Amino acid sequence: MDALYTAVATANGREGRAVSTDGQIDLALAMPPALGGNGQGTNPEQLFAAGYAACFASALGLVGRQAKVDTKDASVTAEVSIGKEGPGFALAVTLRVELPADLAGETGTRLVEQAHQVCPYSNATRGNIKVDLVIE
Repeated sequence: MDALYTAVATANGREGRAVSTDGQIDLALAMPPALGGNGQGTNPEQLFAAGYAACFASALGLVGRQAKVDTKDASVTAEVSIGKEGPGFALAVTLRVELPADLAGETGTRLVEQAHQVCPYSNATRGNIKVDLVIE
């Protein structure tokens, strides 16, 4: 891969801080209450969900432009779940893609499937974690 950009961030655990080298991210981290924490900060699953949703929406915009279809009113919500799997933990993702009424049906489905092929997050997770696409 010929890198076009490299993001750099440092974290010191689930109950510490996450900081990017450019200072754009400087967040308190905390375990969510569902995992026994106090929830007084963000967590890796929220950060992953935000990144995946933004990336997938961008990929949808790209394939929309290539197909000369306006996708600016589409939105993507990523649900990232963590759970036990074997001796460790695993993630699962549901991507809920809300399309405008004029993109309902075959055109919208095709664009979402194409976005799933070009999105870097989708490519990174493919074959590693379960990702469900839900078109709303």
